[in-house]
Amino acid sequence: MSGDIKKFMFVNRKAPYGTIYALESLEVVLIAAAFEQDVSLAFLDDGVYQLKKGHSTKGIEIKGFEKTYGALDDYDVNKLYVDQESLAARGLTADDLSVAVEIMSRAELGKLMDEQDVVLSF
Repeated sequence: MSGDIKKFMFVNRKAPYGTIYALESLEVVLIAAAFEQDVSLAFLDDGVYQLKKGHSTKGIEIKGFEKTYGALDDYDVNKLYVDQESLAARGLTADDLSVAVEIMSRAELGKLMDEQDVVLSF
């Protein structure tokens, strides 16, 4: 069965709310992990806001899903990568994020994406 394992990277580029992309990505990640695939996530552009601590969704009447990222480790999803340039452009640091991530340059992330069998962008 080990020959059937594929390396999936899910690239998150959208803000957490206002579209369904962030939530849909998270659901697909959990499905891939349930099928025991090699899953990783990359956060670029406004996607870095998905990991920011302290989401307040009361005003938009949507249930927040920020805490779900903390549960990814339970599904053996622990390869989370964040684009350094995207963080810096938004005035964020690793301390602003709700989960542990590996911060990489955009060039390093590009090389990592090249190593994947499947890259899906949300």
